[in-house]
Amino acid sequence: MDLYPFFDWLDTSLLADISKAYGGVFAVVQMFHLLGMSVLGGMVLVGDLRLLNVVMRDTPSEIVIENTHKWFGIGLATMIISGIFMSSAVSLKLYYNEMFWAKMSALAVGIAFFYFVRRPLLSAPHEAISPSVLKLMALTSIAIWFTVAASGRWTGFSCFLESAAMHSAVEPKS
Repeated sequence: MDLYPFFDWLDTSLLADISKAYGGVFAVVQMFHLLGMSVLGGMVLVGDLRLLNVVMRDTPSEIVIENTHKWFGIGLATMIISGIFMSSAVSLKLYYNEMFWAKMSALAVGIAFFYFVRRPLLSAPHEAISPSVLKLMALTSIAIWFTVAASGRWTGFSCFLESAAMHSAVEPKS
């Protein structure tokens, strides 16, 4: 399935017009994107580090996980909504960016892992789950979300590097 028509439409949408014309609006939306990432990443780390018995040892892991799951959804929704807006400004550039697709793939794996593996497994009493399974799941979760964050950061770097290369190729030499 080719997504180019969607990215082409997004590039010419009202969202793109707003994000390209009003830098202040873009900056505020980017702030929400970073806030969503912080909430999501924080919830992943707190929950997984609790499962690894690194933090909050005095609080039952079921309580920690239940609370982190609530905030994870809020962080994810904030990231997705703000990410679509931010992507509209450079949608065609992102379409051709391999690191963007790596990030989207890792994000899809992370969401699927969270909702179809981690959440169902952790809905059972944690004493009934093997400690090695809990640790393996926590380490897998951290690795997946680290991949999402790293590829997302590299997407930003690679878009900047592409823009810098394009500008230096266009600038007249003195």
